[in-house]
Amino acid sequence: MRPAITFEEFWSWEAARELAPEIIEAFFTATLLITVVGTAVAVVVGLLLAVITQVAPTLLSRPVRWVMDVIRMTPLIVQLVFAKFLVPVDWDMLWVGTVVIGIHYATYMAESFIAGIRSVDTGQWEAARALSLPQGRTWRDIILPQALRSTLPALGNWAISMFKDTPYLFAITVLEMVTVAQQAGGNTFRYNEAFTIAGLIFLVASLVTAFAVRRLEKALVY
Repeated sequence: MRPAITFEEFWSWEAARELAPEIIEAFFTATLLITVVGTAVAVVVGLLLAVITQVAPTLLSRPVRWVMDVIRMTPLIVQLVFAKFLVPVDWDMLWVGTVVIGIHYATYMAESFIAGIRSVDTGQWEAARALSLPQGRTWRDIILPQALRSTLPALGNWAISMFKDTPYLFAITVLEMVTVAQQAGGNTFRYNEAFTIAGLIFLVASLVTAFAVRRLEKALVY
């Protein structure tokens, strides 16, 4: 019978101390950067897509919805690889991947924005029309602020999902945190420590983000 694995064989604090700096550096220089910039891209593009689908004529809104559906229904990793072969070889794959993942999640955030826009009471629209407010001001000052408040929890969840999907960028040779952890574990044959550190960083960062979103949600309620 195979003997039980001891704790010393499973985990080495010395190996963890040696691996942690490299993995933490990859978190800040790649994973966190991709998430922050990608979320900004997703929010801006998603909001634009949502507004287009609500106000644009059918001739424009229908193709936009079709493109959104295609992006949502194809795997992110396929989109990343496809984008890699479309762009010039000298482009930085970190930024290519960030834009791709941002646009991918923009389609999900757009659906959340659309739901938020539709949740605004019809009386708000009627009041704006009764006051003869321009359409731009109606959207900017009345509709979108209310829609954003109602969609904030969903946007936070999508941001966390994007954060957890950053390892897919390994497909286009981006050295994000999980890829660095894998390489570091391969160099030292200490995979347990490497992946545990990466997993704990994912957990802590996700909890902090969720807490921040809940605080922001409460601050925006009136």
